[in-house]
Amino acid sequence: MQRQRRRFQMDEGENPLDYATSERDRGTMAMVKQALSTGNVALAFQPIVSARAGNPVAFYEGLIRLFDETGRTIPAGDFMGVVEDEELGRKIDCAALSTGLKTLRANPSLRLSINMSARSIGYPSWMNILKKFIRLHPDVVERLILEITESSAMQMPEIVGIFMEDMQDKGITFALDDFGAGQTAFRHLKEFCFDIIKIDGQFSQNVSEDADNQVLSEALFAIARHFEMVAVSEAVETREDAQWLVDHGVDCLQGYFFAAPSLSPPWKAKKGDLLTA
Repeated sequence: MQRQRRRFQMDEGENPLDYATSERDRGTMAMVKQALSTGNVALAFQPIVSARAGNPVAFYEGLIRLFDETGRTIPAGDFMGVVEDEELGRKIDCAALSTGLKTLRANPSLRLSINMSARSIGYPSWMNILKKFIRLHPDVVERLILEITESSAMQMPEIVGIFMEDMQDKGITFALDDFGAGQTAFRHLKEFCFDIIKIDGQFSQNVSEDADNQVLSEALFAIARHFEMVAVSEAVETREDAQWLVDHGVDCLQGYFFAAPSLSPPWKAKKGDLLTA
């Protein structure tokens, strides 16, 4: 009992809430490390559909999922923000890229986007995974889309720009994720030459009735057209919002109105077989 009291003893002046948060984060990080070391990882797939009639699938996004020792999903929101600047974040990017490339190789008709941090460009293990597939399976990487968040890209725009130019020569497509959520320097947007911009979901919410979101969405579509990029509206959740976005020029849409992320490959599953995650 005395040992247990020492274990939970806080430093003098430490805020109890901060202490509890720190303990929770340490526990979550331990589960994340174990999941990566044991290979308890998978991708959940969500379709990005075309605005054309019938909404055919343009490509899928592969979202990393990590599982604890009982098989339960570790909520991404519990660790993604914490690991962004840590090596653990780079290892998560490695797992996502490796799993995504293997999925592409096994499905020759598939196009798949995978999230990455700009920091992974300088991480040897991540680059080695990518370069190996470029060397051995160039047809596979030609169907790969790498998504970089706006906030991540703006941390090191020069490095990202050079990396993109090199990889685009190899056939890789690039998407700027969460566009409009941060402080984009538009001169960098011009220099980057992204192929796709994924417009942050805040602009899709209630866009069929919200005049502010309507004006902002149309402006973002215009930017995409000017720079010859495909515009994707994220977090589309209602038929009315989807229709407004289609009517006003979006190229593709993503969100729960069309499908939730699924651990079962949607391109293989029969109706009713999908396991969401």
